[in-house]
Amino acid sequence: MKPTYIVEAILVGLGATLLIDLWALFLRRAFSIPSLNYCLVGRWVLYIQGGKIVHESITAAPQKRHERTVGWIAHYLIGTAFALLFVLLASDNWLARPTLLPALAFGIATTLVPFFIMQPSFGLGVAASKTPNPNKARLKSLMTHTVFGVGLYVWAYLLSHVLF
Repeated sequence: MKPTYIVEAILVGLGATLLIDLWALFLRRAFSIPSLNYCLVGRWVLYIQGGKIVHESITAAPQKRHERTVGWIAHYLIGTAFALLFVLLASDNWLARPTLLPALAFGIATTLVPFFIMQPSFGLGVAASKTPNPNKARLKSLMTHTVFGVGLYVWAYLLSHVLF
């Protein structure tokens, strides 16, 4: 993979993650649907450094210094890593001629990460099974990751047709 493709994939990942944040802002303002608290992501990441990955309840775990900042950085790093993985799987040609379907499918597939890694590690159970409304939580995760897939396409399209 050429260095320019790596830079483009990073920009696509940052843009797709930004679209998730704009989606969350829309949901909060239009429908009063709260978004993920990135302090909890930061807390989880900071506890991982000490060897603790799985929590009975991440919200009950004592707060860590700088967890908000770490959480937001982790959020964007994860989005960027997903984009790099997608470009590796889709090929360099996808960046030059992006199509929606592969990006959308990949975005939807990334829902497996919160379902089987993050939510169980936060004490929420596999696929949010221990939350008060598991199906609502699952749908929200699926919608968010679908938006991420759309974001991969949109930002790749903008980079290939507008900026380069």
